[in-house]
Amino acid sequence: MATAVLRNASMSASEWEARQQLAACYRVFDMLGWSEMIYNHITVKLEGEENAFLINPFGLHFSEVTASSLVKIDIDGNKLDDSPYPVNLAGFTQHALFHARLPDAHCIMHTHTTAGMAVSAVEGGLRPTNFYACNFAGQIAYHDFEGVTVRSEEGERLIENLGAKRVMFLKNHGILVMGRTLPEAFLKHWSLQRACEIQLATNAMGTPIEVPPEVIAVHQRDLGKVAIPGGVGKADFEAMVRLVDRRDTSWRN
Repeated sequence: MATAVLRNASMSASEWEARQQLAACYRVFDMLGWSEMIYNHITVKLEGEENAFLINPFGLHFSEVTASSLVKIDIDGNKLDDSPYPVNLAGFTQHALFHARLPDAHCIMHTHTTAGMAVSAVEGGLRPTNFYACNFAGQIAYHDFEGVTVRSEEGERLIENLGAKRVMFLKNHGILVMGRTLPEAFLKHWSLQRACEIQLATNAMGTPIEVPPEVIAVHQRDLGKVAIPGGVGKADFEAMVRLVDRRDTSWRN
């Protein structure tokens, strides 16, 4: 991804690169129809800065987010830059906890897509009835709906229910995915969203056929053999950024 001139002399090159990648991701999500008014969140932890992460400015649509407008905060919700924008408490409460407690949660994505919310609201959640759903069999955690996530005491239950998994359905609520990199988290979200969309379409047609566990095991084993240029999700994400750039490059500023 091309790197623009730093917005100010005090910002490190690594922070500006993280800002550009995250801003691009917000635009990609919008292009794919995953925006939800001014709500939902994608956050990235900053390398070399303990407990510092970037989050979207509350009040801006995903299509308006730019590298320089992202807000830098710590795990207590304190701003670490001079951003004029507030931070949505619902986004901060949940994401700060995971960034602080899970070393491998570099990027966290939470959305209210129609398909994701629908699957999160049915008994049994995602079923292994399509290619993408089989990718996630045995790898999804579930957390009961407790209302909007603004209370810190819910955090321990979120962590407990997540366990060692890094994909979660917030029941009756939506999708939560985490990745060691932003592109990895993006590919997880994209694949999970596709799995949900296909499940909705399949259920509308009749009784879906579930893939047997032994076939799922082979499928997941063989997925690990696929060569991924540049790391998980990198080529996929960069392809989406190129599509965004054909429409608008203002996210780079």
